[in-house]
Amino acid sequence: MTRTARKAVVTALLALPALAAACGGGGSSSAPATSTPAAAAAATGGTIATASSPLGQILVAKDGMTLYMFASDHNGKSSCSGPCAKFWPPVTGAPKAGPGLKASLLGTTMRSDGTTQVTYDGRPLYTYSGDAAPGDTNGQGVNTFGALWWVVAPNGQVVKTTAQQPSSGGGYGY
Repeated sequence: MTRTARKAVVTALLALPALAAACGGGGSSSAPATSTPAAAAAATGGTIATASSPLGQILVAKDGMTLYMFASDHNGKSSCSGPCAKFWPPVTGAPKAGPGLKASLLGTTMRSDGTTQVTYDGRPLYTYSGDAAPGDTNGQGVNTFGALWWVVAPNGQVVKTTAQQPSSGGGYGY
């Protein structure tokens, strides 16, 4: 075997544990395997709007990205920081209510790092690094960083349903 071929085999073997972890089974984990936190950036205030999705009417950031709440947050305070905030960037800054939103439900809370995070009906709002385009809801129902993540409806209610997935004989096609 040539030196180049040996190097390729060793590289492939070293990558197997990471590949196996990324394809691992369900359950909760400390970080979503399919997300790239380096690509995530905190959404900044601006207009919070509504959009139609397979989950119904939901809140979106000014760029159309889906907004989520974290079930571990309590009393209007974020419990998502550090690695969590890399995968679930908080919406920060001064919010403005777009059409279909109740301005009285918009607010802010102080994060542990001193930044101001946007809230809706007292719930801190986040985007998800696993959503690649406006309208994606890949974070819906994800159980990570110790709790579930859900989208929020314009009336302030948490949407705890998931979109109907096309059937391929059961399961999720992992």
